[in-house]
Amino acid sequence: MKISSAVVFASLLIFLSASIVTRAQEAPPPSQPEKLADLLAEAERNNPQIQAARHGWQSAQQVPTQVSTRPDPQFVLQHVSVGSPRPFAGYTNSDFAYVGLGISQDLPYPGKLRLRGEIAKKDAEVTEQKYESVGRAVQTAIKAAYFQLGFLSKQRTILEGDGQLLQQVEQAAEVRYRSGMGMQQEVLQAQLERTKLLREIAMNQLEAGKMQAELKQLLNRQQSSPEIETNELSDTTTPYTYDQLLAAAKLNNPEISGAQKMIEKQGFQVDLARKDFYPDFNLQYMWQRTDPTQFRAYYSVTLGVRFPVYRGRRQQPELAQAEADRSQAKSDFENQTQQTAFLLKQQFLSAEKSEEILKIYREGLLPQARAELQAGMAAYQSNRQDFQALLTSFLDVLKFDEEYWRTISEHETALAQMEEITGFSLR
Repeated sequence: MKISSAVVFASLLIFLSASIVTRAQEAPPPSQPEKLADLLAEAERNNPQIQAARHGWQSAQQVPTQVSTRPDPQFVLQHVSVGSPRPFAGYTNSDFAYVGLGISQDLPYPGKLRLRGEIAKKDAEVTEQKYESVGRAVQTAIKAAYFQLGFLSKQRTILEGDGQLLQQVEQAAEVRYRSGMGMQQEVLQAQLERTKLLREIAMNQLEAGKMQAELKQLLNRQQSSPEIETNELSDTTTPYTYDQLLAAAKLNNPEISGAQKMIEKQGFQVDLARKDFYPDFNLQYMWQRTDPTQFRAYYSVTLGVRFPVYRGRRQQPELAQAEADRSQAKSDFENQTQQTAFLLKQQFLSAEKSEEILKIYREGLLPQARAELQAGMAAYQSNRQDFQALLTSFLDVLKFDEEYWRTISEHETALAQMEEITGFSLR
């Protein structure tokens, strides 16, 4: 008995559909959607990148008092013995034997300790800006993953809904084929498109699984934890102009602020290098005791001076290095300012144009494509239109639906990028 290729194709299609339906039935029931704000707060508490950056900042805050404090004093116990190797002996043998107690304190040239403290403070402020930058980057990554998950969820709904619509197209092709007005190729092509939809659903599930894994990693959740459900996507219109956002970025962007703090730090570094041309001091006080029955105690004060005699090999290169580092910091600041303006402009244009595209989809492409499909279905059933035109209309509806929701996801991601750059909340 000869089996037609249409029957084989239909059997395969039924098997694949049943397989996907079975997996869907075996999947755990969806949980309640989680708000984006709750996920951002959770990441702030639990994300290891943010925690590491926070601890780094807390560590840097402890440095200024350390480097701006004088060196610890040195206590000295001194013994001179004449005629006897035993400690504290020899008073009866020589008038030169004595015991001494003293204290010594290093004294850097005035202003050096203060400058070292200022440098350490600026280092701590730069570290704080890095901590802020890490936090914003993690938040942006969470937002992007959240919006992508929202798109994938909507895409799957579209694919499943369009699968039912394509089934109607297939049934219409079968009716025409049985009536002798259509060809078997039309039925096979409709079945092929349904199989393609099954492939798209499987790929959608794969991408959603990857996004789930990425989002859980950012939240520091176990990968075996329940899947994260998102709220339905909606587009947001920003009320700010590019100039307003750029002004906010110059004030609030941690990369720009960190570059500015680095200039200030290098300025203090130059001042310290100039201070190193001046000497440091050492002050010592000593009490000496000889034979108490014959002599009174001795007291001495000693001032030592450490002169920078190798200026050409040490202090001058140090100053030249500090000035070069300051010039580099200024160039880095200008580069960071330009880079920030460039990135902000990119995302602003992306958000602005995507708003226009979404309007075109809502007011033109989507209703027009659906109207064309409905008209094409009626015309095909009455034998006034060929199958290829009907299939093209169906694919247009599928493509425009997916592109519409993908554009919303990209629009919201662009807003998230602008929020990272400016520090504004644009929702």
